Amino acid sequence: MVPDYREAVEALVYKDIRLSFDGNRYCVPPRYVGHKLTVKADASSVTIYDQHEEVACYARSWERGETLGAERFQKELFAQMAAADRSASQKRLAALLGPAAQTYLERLADTDRSLSRQVGELFGLTREYGPEAVAAAIAKAHAARAFGADYVGNILRQQQQRREVQPPIRFRNPALNELVTDPLSLAQYDAFILSSRKESHDLTATETEPAQPDLDESPAGSGDH
Repeated sequence: MVPDYREAVEALVYKDIRLSFDGNRYCVPPRYVGHKLTVKADASSVTIYDQHEEVACYARSWERGETLGAERFQKELFAQMAAADRSASQKRLAALLGPAAQTYLERLADTDRSLSRQVGELFGLTREYGPEAVAAAIAKAHAARAFGADYVGNILRQQQQRREVQPPIRFRNPALNELVTDPLSLAQYDAFILSSRKESHDLTATETEPAQPDLDESPAGSGDH
């Protein structure tokens, strides 16, 4: 086995996914934040290890104050930060609306909709209508298998527009409160109206018809000559 004569040091990975070595900063994958990694360097390369597993390798730079590998690993860092923000938002929403909201969000995540946008819209509905109303609307939407903040918003708007049902009038005489009337037949009502109009029209026509003389009778005062 060939001896490893490379320079070796341990370095801590900071929150910005960088560790320091020989006056420069080297980036590693975000999962190593907070870990100590082993850096081994020779005249041509700087290699970073997690125990015996190679994490990243760079060409040796003899400059000072450089940052290497940012473009390589920062995209992964930003993606993880965005995912963490979404997870925290989901937890806050579930804490506001109850466990049913968490189940609804899990089903919503299975759709092709942007979950972060949906969570933001549900937060907006919560501010507008209150947690209890939104939680009830989510339960209805879930029962109808309608997954989306727009469905929840429609339910809330329909509930707001719904008119309150007025209680029936109560009479002092208990017997009157027990009376039940037969429902009115609109067909019979229409027939009655049409019949009344026809009779009125026939009567008007009769009254306005000019009188015709009786041809069988002679004019008054006439006689045979």
